[in-house]
Amino acid sequence: MCGFVVLLRNNPIDDKDKQRDILEKMTHIIRHRGPDEENFFMDDNMCMGFRRLSIIDLKNGSQPFSYDDGRYRMVFNGEIYNYIEIRNELIKEGFTFTTSSDTEVILALYKKMGHECVKLLRGMFAFVIWDRDNKTLFGARDPFGIKPFYYADTENGLYCASEKKSLMCLDEVSDDINNESLHHYMTFQFVPEPDTILKDVSILEPGCTITRGLDGHAEISRYWSVQFTPSPCPHDERLSQIRKALEDSVKVHMRSDVPVGAFLSGGIDSTIIAALASRIKPDLLTFTVGFEREGYSEIDLAKETADFLKVKNISKVITVDEFVSELPNIIWYMDEPMADAAAVPLYFVAREARKYVTVVLSGEGSDELFGGYNIYREPLSLKMFSHIPNPIKKVLKKASYIIPEGVKGRSFIQRGCTPIQKRYVGNAKIFTQDEKADYLMNYNSAFSYDLVTSKYYEQAKEYDDTTKMQYIDINTWLRGDILVKADRMTMAHSLELRVPFLDKEVFNVASKLTLEEKIGNGTTKCALREAFKGMIPDGADYRKKLGFPVPIRHWLKDELYDWAVNLINESETDQYINKANVLKMLELHRKGPVDYGRRIWTILTFMLWHQVFIEKKYEMPQSIEENEAQKQIAVE
Repeated sequence: MCGFVVLLRNNPIDDKDKQRDILEKMTHIIRHRGPDEENFFMDDNMCMGFRRLSIIDLKNGSQPFSYDDGRYRMVFNGEIYNYIEIRNELIKEGFTFTTSSDTEVILALYKKMGHECVKLLRGMFAFVIWDRDNKTLFGARDPFGIKPFYYADTENGLYCASEKKSLMCLDEVSDDINNESLHHYMTFQFVPEPDTILKDVSILEPGCTITRGLDGHAEISRYWSVQFTPSPCPHDERLSQIRKALEDSVKVHMRSDVPVGAFLSGGIDSTIIAALASRIKPDLLTFTVGFEREGYSEIDLAKETADFLKVKNISKVITVDEFVSELPNIIWYMDEPMADAAAVPLYFVAREARKYVTVVLSGEGSDELFGGYNIYREPLSLKMFSHIPNPIKKVLKKASYIIPEGVKGRSFIQRGCTPIQKRYVGNAKIFTQDEKADYLMNYNSAFSYDLVTSKYYEQAKEYDDTTKMQYIDINTWLRGDILVKADRMTMAHSLELRVPFLDKEVFNVASKLTLEEKIGNGTTKCALREAFKGMIPDGADYRKKLGFPVPIRHWLKDELYDWAVNLINESETDQYINKANVLKMLELHRKGPVDYGRRIWTILTFMLWHQVFIEKKYEMPQSIEENEAQKQIAVE
């Protein structure tokens, strides 16, 4: 796993020493992504910086990688799980290889197929290839967006990086906040791609490529998109397909020359991954975290699961003091404001795991692919409204507002009388459009969430409502929240995270599931649960989903209250946030009974992000290598 920086200048670089200093600074700032090696490349128009985390013995596969007598240079972050198979096919066609790296395989495939090469790659990746002869840059990101790819397309050139903070080192990239992005952040608790919180920086969307020459602007093309094709299949055959796909995926995801472990939260997804991994590696280490407050720890359940699987479980209890003290570092590593509090336990479990392993498997993506969220069953409960004419629905919805808030039936009627595209924004919906007007100083009613979701609903118009919800989540929540926190919190500790559920072959099976196989039998992930029944502990297949929960709503009433008040008052965000209204909301939350925890946390996260990146109130955290060096000095 690695991190890269790329600077494509339209005009030849006149001061190469100065450019080298800039390149080194941009690369050093993401040293946590690759503590094992640092290399650079420069020519008249191209600069590349690279940090490497050693996972597989590359045998002279250092990057930026040179290929075809130096015509091509490449930086690559990720893992290609079918590179051995592709390599063998290329050898049959006459290609020769000087290394055992997947990087060289990508370049050989690119030489053969050009831009079409990405369609054959199975894995997680973000890479950039520079063609010296044609003076063109070609970049790509994996189908699900597991690995990040930020870029700034300017009049002077194209700049790319694994993390946005590298691009913020450039004078040409301003730290001006995108007001539309801030509006969407208040809805989703993250900024939906391809935008970022900054006006000048974008992110390459999953399944897309980027091409840029020395003139003009970058061209974005899509090579893969999510497509569901439900098709009935004999029950036993379907379960066999699911098992075989996941068994194969876990097997290839465990290719490594360094220790591999697994996160274990106690739920079905991580349990399935750990169970399959333990068959390949019986001495598998698993890792779990929790909090002291009752109901916010899965440590006991994880240990029961680990005992059943006959693997060792290593756990850590997070204190509220640790939580607060590490928050600025967590925000710094997160790069973007992203208000999913589950990122915090991920940070701590990754830190614990890195003491023992370099690669860890996790269960991200299962819910989106196999239909795992309880909200996906909502269309079934609202099915009766499909028989009611639209004019009557409008009357019923209007009448429902007469019913006092909180009275049973009010929300049911409103949801049933609201079309799915207006009802479901995604897995996280923080502030409504009207509520944002109370907290944003520069509120603009034109910046509605529809600007994000409408195109996806149009693409998914032929699907049933549950599949539409999956489609929305895969294109927003999964890549904007789930995978962001997974990548950033593990990379913060130079730990490579691999997600076997988010594999092209696994998706090929999941995309064919019928509605009954997803949300049938009164549950979620119905077929997935049945496929692994007996392989995992009894009860784990129907255990309530927690996934490293965080007691934020409780802490904001007590332990974190003073901290929150101070952050609100000290943050220099007056031009963006109505602080008086935020303080009022915090007081209402403290007194109860209404829970405003997620809304408050969303605003607090933005304020803390602003302190870290705009106000520069905190210093850059030390890397693992710097911490180890300090420990060695102390010992001496």
